[in-house]
Amino acid sequence: MQVTRDFSHYVRAAGAGVQHIDLAVEGVHCAGCMAKIERGLSAIPDVTLARVNLTDRRVALEWKAGTLDPARFIDRLEELGYKAYPYETESAEAGEVAESRFLLRCLGVAAFATMNVMMLSIPVWSGNVSDMLPEQRDFFHWLSALIALPAAAYAGQPFFRSAWRALSNKTTNMDVPISIGVCLALGMSVVETINHAEHAYFDAAIMLLTFLLVGRVLDQNMRRRTRAVAGNLAALKAETAAKFVGADEITQVPVAAIHPGDIVLLRPGERCAVDGTVIEGRSEIDQSLITGETLYVTAEHGTPVYAGSMNISGSLRVRVSAASEATLLAEITRLLDNALAARSRYMRLADRASRLYAPVVHATALITILGWAIAGAGWHDAIVTGVAVLIITCPCALGLAIPTVQTVTSGAMFKAGVLLNSGDAIERLAEADHVIFDKTGTLTLPDLEVTNAADIPAGVFELAGRLALSSHHPVAAAVAQAAGAKSPILSAAEEAGQGVRAVVDGVELRLGRPSFCGAEALVVGATLDPEASVVAFSKGPEKFILTVRQGLRPDAQAVIAALKARNIGVEILSGDREAAVIAAAHALGIVEWRAGVTPADKIARIEELKRCGAKVLMVGDGMNDAPSLAAAHVSMSPISAAHLSQATADLVFLGRPLAPVVAAIDSARKALHLMRQNLWLAIGYNVLAVPVAISGVVTPLIAAAAMSGSSILVMLNALRARSASREIM
Repeated sequence: MQVTRDFSHYVRAAGAGVQHIDLAVEGVHCAGCMAKIERGLSAIPDVTLARVNLTDRRVALEWKAGTLDPARFIDRLEELGYKAYPYETESAEAGEVAESRFLLRCLGVAAFATMNVMMLSIPVWSGNVSDMLPEQRDFFHWLSALIALPAAAYAGQPFFRSAWRALSNKTTNMDVPISIGVCLALGMSVVETINHAEHAYFDAAIMLLTFLLVGRVLDQNMRRRTRAVAGNLAALKAETAAKFVGADEITQVPVAAIHPGDIVLLRPGERCAVDGTVIEGRSEIDQSLITGETLYVTAEHGTPVYAGSMNISGSLRVRVSAASEATLLAEITRLLDNALAARSRYMRLADRASRLYAPVVHATALITILGWAIAGAGWHDAIVTGVAVLIITCPCALGLAIPTVQTVTSGAMFKAGVLLNSGDAIERLAEADHVIFDKTGTLTLPDLEVTNAADIPAGVFELAGRLALSSHHPVAAAVAQAAGAKSPILSAAEEAGQGVRAVVDGVELRLGRPSFCGAEALVVGATLDPEASVVAFSKGPEKFILTVRQGLRPDAQAVIAALKARNIGVEILSGDREAAVIAAAHALGIVEWRAGVTPADKIARIEELKRCGAKVLMVGDGMNDAPSLAAAHVSMSPISAAHLSQATADLVFLGRPLAPVVAAIDSARKALHLMRQNLWLAIGYNVLAVPVAISGVVTPLIAAAAMSGSSILVMLNALRARSASREIM
């Protein structure tokens, strides 16, 4: 009977004519595994993306819609030596916990056996230079075998299974030379014990497994800590929401059943499941993930709320603007996934080196054995030397050198409010020596504020706010929010491009352009903020003007000073009015600025700087910034940016502060330094270790300690990337 596998439930649309699925893959431990999987899957016709996330052992696949059955990917992975199944957060986490416990059990067995075998080896070592009888030595060797063989059979499973899967599919991975080395050492030790030889290598084999398991447990724990960031985001997602199905009737429905325009109830103590705007009620909400502010924010009519925000006190009615995978939280999660799966230039270099290593290691060990045999050594000594070479040259350190730094840096950047959107963004950001800022929405906050609210009589301002609630214009929204308006004037009518008007108690109210409100004279005679937009309000014969502007980000001045302190050039390129750009540049201490520039002008300036040898970081948020973001050496956008800009930018930063720009540069520079260090550590180790092992002066025990020590060293070095950013204040 033929079994049909239907994975359509796990497939989702990823754009026009493209489908996407995430698969959990067992047995992925290093950069070599990543490269093999990506090559093998990318070779399937119509596959447009195959990217492995080493942190959570997941592969993301995209293909032309309707051309492939997802079951084919699982079959192909099986051919490559990896077991795969559809990725689900809960099952993946459960599997990860089970694997972690299994590794700890293996480590416990290996460590216990190592201690006991070493204790038995000490009398043998001392007896070989004293008066120990051969029978006594054989007894200790057999006792060591009784402990080491079953312990190695159990503790070596993570390596043996992986190596067997690879060999059964006619491929190799880094676990193949490890398994061969352990099995040869154990096999030789049994033969030596049977032949009453002076030396056996049970201690070397079991100690090798212990060191390797320590490294693997440390690596897994490091990845789980980084992956916990994504888990924390997932925990913010509410699966259901209370949807209004009538005027006063609600029903609890899955988020997938909620659509833009629906109205939901957000009760105290609940997390918001959607993005939307408050239309009724008043409360305090915690939306620190989006704004970076740890203080609670007052939520009332007109206040935007985001999925993942926690409602603290009162009940709110929220009109939905986005739900499910369209929310800002979902976008942040996708960007974080990109960050954890990002592939750098240095990682690709390590990939290529790792692919060559397995055959080179095996060839080197074989040549060493034959060379020693030809030189007149016995087969025993030749094989012992070959085992030492096989063990000491295992490329684990090289395979871990770059992915560990990439993983730790991605987690550190997220904690600083930065998400990677490009594989080699870290290296390119580390090279940046000149920063170009757009002004509006980048140096300034995306939200508008009324700057002269204190100059308007309270009663008048309240009326203006109520009238503003009847308009959808962003300037009107700023007026309504500043006035704390809760109830709109229902009789109001909006005139496109002019403003909104209504009659209250026989008096006409108008809000909009000064000419619409008859307030031109007030504008002509006033000294206005060059960055502000002017909106007028009239109450019968009374005329008032309100100035609305985007304020500078709260730490913009400190960030500019911090960039200059790092010898990074700073300038502003903005399409805004000259007076507004001058005011911002003067406030921030930026000497170089240009106003009224077009997207083509920005690109021309970036190309000019490139010709002068500069590595330009472009920071912008508008849709018209997308071309210049793509043209720059590296680019960043705030999370509030237009979607096109986010898609173009290499990095995205969260919240209101601008500090993540400096934090990202510091983290990138530290990461690049650590990547280079790790590569040189891995390469230098092999340059020194291989000749020594070939010369025959290294035993398998010393080889095991050296190889494992090099792997642990690069991982510990990578952990230094967790704290890279310097103070900017």
